[in-house]
This record gives sequence, C-alpha cells and structure tokens, in this order.
Amino acid sequence: MSNDLIAKTAIDRRLAEIITPVIEDMGFELVRVRLQGGKTATLQIMADRPDGGINVDDCGEISTMVSATLDVEDPIEDKYMLEVSSPGIDRPLTRLKDFATYEGYDAKLETDQQIDGRKRFTGVLAGVEGEDVLINIEVGGETQTIGLNFDWLADAKLLLTDELIAEMLRQKKEAGVEIDNLDESMFDEVQTEDGADDDAATKE
Repeated sequence: MSNDLIAKTAIDRRLAEIITPVIEDMGFELVRVRLQGGKTATLQIMADRPDGGINVDDCGEISTMVSATLDVEDPIEDKYMLEVSSPGIDRPLTRLKDFATYEGYDAKLETDQQIDGRKRFTGVLAGVEGEDVLINIEVGGETQTIGLNFDWLADAKLLLTDELIAEMLRQKKEAGVEIDNLDESMFDEVQTEDGADDDAATKE
C-alpha cells in the first residue's frame, strides 16, 4: 500500500481531497494535513508556494477559503479549530519532489520497517532516483549513498543547519517578509490560527 506522508489517516486523506483543489487554485501547495484530537480537535494544514516563501497573509487567505469549503463539504462531525501554517525551517518532507528540491541539505528519515537493521537515517539528501530517495550517510567513518523507496518512509524532515537558515531567509525575503534582526521569532512557523469564537473556523 502506497504511503502518503501528506495525509496518513483515512480522515486526513479525505480532507486532503477537499483542501488540495482549493489551495492549488490559489497558487499554493498542500504540504501536510493532520486532524489532531483533544478536547477540541485541531485541523492543522501546512501549505507553501511552489517555489517557497509563504507568508502570514497567505496563510490567512488560505484559512478563509478552506473554511468556506469545509462549511459546504462538512467532513468533520465534531467541533474543531482550523490552523494554517507554513512548513517552517526544519520542514517535513512529504512529497517525492521535496527530496529533490532540498538535495544537499541535512535530513532525518524514518522508515516504517527496518532496513538493514535500522529504521532511522540521518545524513545529506542526494536527490531522487525513480521512486527512491537518496541520502548520504556515514557508515564506519565512510560516506555511503543509500536509496530508500519513498513508500517505505514513515516520516521525514529537514534538520536545522546554517545553510538551511540562509535558504529560508532568502525565501522569506522574496515573499516580502521583513526581517530586521536575526532572532528566535524568525524560526517560528508562519501561522494563522482561527479562534474559538470565529464561526468560520470552529465547527459544531
């Protein structure tokens, strides 16, 4: 069965089917969707521009459009809150093309089954080859390139490095996000969260 890092559960996949056309029509891409349980469930949507650089205004627009669509489709029975965010700097890698886009950056991959006695692989992304994700890892003091089939992956994310921070700063600048000082706030995900009093966001 094909693994889907964008939407793992049945309800997440259903939500992805509804949400994807909406945000793609707006010029964005769905990175990940998760319906998290709790006293009040939270629908977490992670989106980005095809070339990166989503900003807080973009997240607000996505939230408005997705809320309107979910009002009509009504796929979630219980009350929930909608949360739209950017992928952040140490972003999850959920699509095969992500591994090609971020070739050369450090990443941590986890497989759903043991591969050569291990399930976690940390190293430098080396692109893709067919359906395989390539990663350079250290084995016995030497660098080896291994291939992991995309369908084997249970989780994957970039690791925070100076090179990655520099790239994210470039994307934020291109997206029109002003950064005056290098402080902790720039590491936060661009995020918009609709409050419980917002009828467009919290559903009964």
